[in-house]
Amino acid sequence: MTRLSVNINKIATLRNSRGGNIPDLLEAARNIERFGGEGITVHPRPDERHIRYADVRALKPLLTTEFNIEGYPGERFVELVNEVRPAQVTLVPDGPDAITSNAGWDTLKNKDLLTEITAGFQANGIRVSIFVDADPRMVEGAARIGADRVELYTEAYATGYKSDPERAIAPFVSAAEAAQGCGLGLNAGHDLSLENLEYFAARIPGLLEVSIGHALISEALYLGLENTVRLYRQKLRNAAR
Repeated sequence: MTRLSVNINKIATLRNSRGGNIPDLLEAARNIERFGGEGITVHPRPDERHIRYADVRALKPLLTTEFNIEGYPGERFVELVNEVRPAQVTLVPDGPDAITSNAGWDTLKNKDLLTEITAGFQANGIRVSIFVDADPRMVEGAARIGADRVELYTEAYATGYKSDPERAIAPFVSAAEAAQGCGLGLNAGHDLSLENLEYFAARIPGLLEVSIGHALISEALYLGLENTVRLYRQKLRNAAR
């Protein structure tokens, strides 16, 4: 069954809006694991407007599930990841001023940079996933770089799902098939929700992990965090049948 990794950036955003430690990010992460989450994802940015670098260091010894750190591979980020040594690092092409991830890597134009960064992380025992659009060429480029996985950027699927699910998912199926052909593991994330997750997971071959934050934390305001995590797990179980 596809694994659920919960991105806790939005919890940190709420905490930072008032200062102090409410909500407690570490307690939230432990609870997500207790409620059935199979991984914790964070995306520290240079301005630390949500996840702080200190949070990343504090989370590592507490987590019992898989830790995934996302980010642009600037010097400070690379140093942090190599210090903390999570199970997985997901490389994204966000600039410092990006509100959220809004595109995948061009793995052809950025081959040299990503090859060097990937090899460095792998030398420290860290699995490397590269964030890409649903384009088989970009997936194949990630394989040539030496990545272990790709994460498909799913905003386009989420946007098109309501009007034409079959059309919206078609390029993602093609990209997933390309990943299988290249021997790459497959992750996905961005704007996946309780509404659209089951359809996606049921139709994407070889989907190992989804990373979900904004929708899950938002839905938890209405449904409760424990219930929401369990509902997402149920969607993934349904998809696996």
